[in-house]
Amino acid sequence: MANSSQPIYLIDASIYIFRAYFSLPDEWHSPEGYSVNALNGYTQFILKFLQQVKPEQIAIAYDESLGSCFRNDIYPGYKASRVLPDEELAFQLAACKALTELMGIASFASERYEADDIIASLAHAAQQRGENVTIVSRDKDLGQILKHRDDIFWDYAADKRITLGDFINHYGVQAYQMTDFLALLGDSIDDIPGVPGIGKKTAAALLGQFGSIDAMYHDLPAVAASGLRGAKTLVEKLIDYREQIAMAQTLVRLEQQVPELDRVNLQWQPPSKQTVAYFLDEYALGQRFQRQLDNCYWGQ
Repeated sequence: MANSSQPIYLIDASIYIFRAYFSLPDEWHSPEGYSVNALNGYTQFILKFLQQVKPEQIAIAYDESLGSCFRNDIYPGYKASRVLPDEELAFQLAACKALTELMGIASFASERYEADDIIASLAHAAQQRGENVTIVSRDKDLGQILKHRDDIFWDYAADKRITLGDFINHYGVQAYQMTDFLALLGDSIDDIPGVPGIGKKTAAALLGQFGSIDAMYHDLPAVAASGLRGAKTLVEKLIDYREQIAMAQTLVRLEQQVPELDRVNLQWQPPSKQTVAYFLDEYALGQRFQRQLDNCYWGQ
């Protein structure tokens, strides 16, 4: 067991960067003329989070695998509807990552693995050591990471914390069933096909009664006799879409063994406030955050 009673905080950066990019007005610009609204919102989030939580161990993961992820080898249509960031957004993404590293926070990205896989791998390594994790995101896919009673899924913006025991009350299935749940439903955001006619209620009912997709296939007559609405038709769908469901399971299942993440140091190393201020000055944001930096408990 780890000595610290604090969990390891694992943050999905994209949620907070894109939220700021699309919701904040285009009122702030770098000396080069680039918009820095995303950097502005992300900086607010990071400073507020650190001040509130006072973490001992923390890591932030970024997505840099669009079009090159291993999932595209399995299914070329994966996230096909998404487009690469334009020059202005790419500028801000790089700035957000640079800020994170300057802040002394462990920062990770990969061309082959998504941020979710990185978070899952860091969480798995921590859980193997007996440490608890808090996943800071609003992406329900990450719910499958929760394994221990004290693991938490934290939608920080909404201030909603979900424990392993609470998960079913929010999403209709247990955390460990999220992979199968999404494999039946599909995920339009990621361009993953689902089984036609199987919605959230039906998928949750199937998993609530049988536990897993494998158990359904192991006893299809029991599914037909389950008493669920349209049970015989459900069996036909499970048979007809068996290959697609298997592929979807592979796509939505998070990789827990991303290379070289099992022994990384996640200890937070606070920087000096002046160093952060100088960095923000380069983006014409230093004055905006000076008071917030002055009030931070860390640094000099």
